[in-house]
Amino acid sequence: MASIRNRNGLWQARITRQGQPHIARSFQTKQDAERWARQTETEMDKGSFINIGLAEKTLFSKVIERYIQEVTLKTRSMKEDTYRLRALARHPIAKLSMIRLTPIKVANYRDERLEVVSNASVIRELSYFSSIINHARREWGINMINPIPLVKKPASTPGRSRILSENELSRLFSALRPRVKNANTWVLPLTKFAFETAMRRGEILGLQWDQVNLEEQTAFIPITKNGQARTVPLSLAAIAILKALPRNLDGRVFPINGPALSAAIERARIKANLGDWHFHDARHQAITRLAEKLPNLIELSAVSGHKSLAMLKRYYHADPKLLAQKIG
Repeated sequence: MASIRNRNGLWQARITRQGQPHIARSFQTKQDAERWARQTETEMDKGSFINIGLAEKTLFSKVIERYIQEVTLKTRSMKEDTYRLRALARHPIAKLSMIRLTPIKVANYRDERLEVVSNASVIRELSYFSSIINHARREWGINMINPIPLVKKPASTPGRSRILSENELSRLFSALRPRVKNANTWVLPLTKFAFETAMRRGEILGLQWDQVNLEEQTAFIPITKNGQARTVPLSLAAIAILKALPRNLDGRVFPINGPALSAAIERARIKANLGDWHFHDARHQAITRLAEKLPNLIELSAVSGHKSLAMLKRYYHADPKLLAQKIG
């Protein structure tokens, strides 16, 4: 039986049941307190009661910080994800309690962010919302409805299709060729290797010589973006690139860090007048070329490392002229 008492000008209803945590809530009137107590006890009797007390008093910002510490810092993308999640934790929506993260509040957040960042960025942020809320529900006992499925997501942007022509490739490689004595000699072979293998930038930068088998023409990637190890088949051209490289003492195939690579690519892009080309477009171009040799999508996904054929389709850009030749 619930107890009702007046406390500091409010009517507090408290329900105590064996085997369940004590719950209490305050109301302006005694009638409201009694009504809530009757409804709650009925739900308990039916087994349908959900205790939202923790969700009511826990701020979204606190949940984000806990998620960073217990989940994000154990992932390969922890630096990028931590930066984005800490920015989210500073947003006014993070000052709401978990139970107040309603579809309307999230939709308002979506509309506000769309005025500042791209559709893809907002889609990624809503995905963060959903992952954090679902983890809090499963692991931390925060009972609430995930509002994200009820919020309309922005339209996905079409996959990039920036394919360099032979002339543009020649200009890019020329711009990357070392011109002075102390210039970085790793960027040009690394870029050619990316065009040849369709490997991700992080996979290439992390590649070790003991993961490469020149005789079998393979490179073993123990940790990939999707969390699964894979062995990448290497073409003869890729093997030739590797054989021409000097061996570095630390065991890395390409001993260069991400910021240095990005800076070198940006300088070469401008010098070669390649417009909006990005290093990641090399992966798109490599997959498109490999698709002509591997029409079986299962085999192609094994090379590219995609778990989803739908995502692979975003990377593969068929040449209508070649398709016309195939159909006769």
